[in-house]
Amino acid sequence: MEFNQQEASYNSIVSIEERYVKLAHAQFKIPCFISSRYYCEVDMAHLDDIDKISLFPLSNQDDIDLLIIGTGATHQFLHPKQQEAIRQMGIGTESMNNKSACRSFNLLLSDTRSVGLLLL
Repeated sequence: MEFNQQEASYNSIVSIEERYVKLAHAQFKIPCFISSRYYCEVDMAHLDDIDKISLFPLSNQDDIDLLIIGTGATHQFLHPKQQEAIRQMGIGTESMNNKSACRSFNLLLSDTRSVGLLLL
């Protein structure tokens, strides 16, 4: 899937494939984390891998108040205990399939929201 409008100073997504995501200046494998000014590949491959310990180093790189979690080709939900743990960090969560997650991320990023994207 390819996206059109890009903001040069932010890490907006240009396209996403099954195993790769492409920014204007980088391409890397999924699973990965992207925020407005930071991106990296991560070792989290499943929803069960998400907790405060794994998210803290990522959220510390770029202040985020919302984390969009792309759960692959199909939509899955975080366990309520995971949602509460992340909420205790001051971060809201939304989960959706990867393509919807990328569209939502780009939209919120263009609206200058403090958003992070975790693609699994």
